[in-house]
Amino acid sequence: MSIRKDAEVIGLVSVAHGTSHFYHLILAPLFPWLKVEFGLSYAELGFLMTMFFIVSTIMQAAAGFWVDHSGPLKVLFFGVGMLAVSAVVLAFSNGYWTLLIGACLAGLGNGVFHPADYTLINRRVSPERLPHAYSMHGISGALGWAASPVVLVGITALAGWRQALLMSSFMACVILLLLFWRRHVLMGSDEQRHEEVTARSNASAFSFDFLRLPVVWMCWVFFFFYALALSGVQSFATTAMQVLYDLPFTLTSTAITTYMLGSAGGMFLGGFVATRVRFPERLIAVGLVLGSAIAIVIALALVSGSTMMSLFTIMGFCVGMVGPSRDLMIRSATPKEASGRVFGIVYSGLDSGLAVGPLLFGLLMDWQMAPGVFIGIAIFLLLSLLTAYRVSGNTRNNQLMKNE
Repeated sequence: MSIRKDAEVIGLVSVAHGTSHFYHLILAPLFPWLKVEFGLSYAELGFLMTMFFIVSTIMQAAAGFWVDHSGPLKVLFFGVGMLAVSAVVLAFSNGYWTLLIGACLAGLGNGVFHPADYTLINRRVSPERLPHAYSMHGISGALGWAASPVVLVGITALAGWRQALLMSSFMACVILLLLFWRRHVLMGSDEQRHEEVTARSNASAFSFDFLRLPVVWMCWVFFFFYALALSGVQSFATTAMQVLYDLPFTLTSTAITTYMLGSAGGMFLGGFVATRVRFPERLIAVGLVLGSAIAIVIALALVSGSTMMSLFTIMGFCVGMVGPSRDLMIRSATPKEASGRVFGIVYSGLDSGLAVGPLLFGLLMDWQMAPGVFIGIAIFLLLSLLTAYRVSGNTRNNQLMKNE
């Protein structure tokens, strides 16, 4: 495939992925306003994100089968469209239950992206460009996370939180129209489509044999711990910063954006490094150990507020650098004929962690244990690292057995 076609596939999939990550934070930046408007506790606010990711977890596992049965494009269209609908429901919320329904609809849309995205990338992008495809896919997610607080808080300050949510719905509609307009690029050539239809007819899309592979569940556990750490960053890290360092909200509200920009930079570099690293778990180790060390420094309040903000951005860079190597590690453990199902199950671990995390970290904040937010982030990063070594070791053993 030509560089131009690869680039357009990567670009379209990345734009869709960035939209899903924008919606990961569709509520968290608005917590200060929602807390006042509806009189909610931190735990209740965290539960909104928990329900978002519970629904997303279930949908992600189901979407993997849907992708293998019907192809990834229809599934991707559904996801983007459902995000647009969810933002409208949230915008017109008149109480906690309406917010909960909107969060669940957003989770329903979010759940399709990883199995659809990775199946499109693996099928439509040339193998030699896969590390860069994974890098750009991760960067787009980080930029979606970075843009969400800026856009939502900015519009809320000018026009109100309901208008910010309506603007988010409009954005998703524009992305959906773009994907539909360029759908022929994502559909691939006639030959590719014929091969995929033949493969689907020769293999059952509803086979559960892949669930017997221990490496699939190791990957799930890796993403679960990784996501627990990420949920701490996304949900209550900025609130914990305010308590620990006595900083104004106007300053700490930018922390998620700078973290995600740092993460995007790390992923960009990680895409190049991943092509030259023989053992991806070594790069994963460097990034996660450095990230956990910075989290502990922040928790202990050993530095000034301004230095802490800079360290938080560097932490994002270190953790972001892990992304492309992580995705290559997962791909090497994935049976080709069950790509959608495996990515659906494995990445449901990500959503499971993001579902549990906000409630856990919200309780820590309600119990006035702000340092525990960053200590928890560090612990979960290190636990995910231990699992990454198990995944890589198991994959190499399987490859050696096949070659014998």
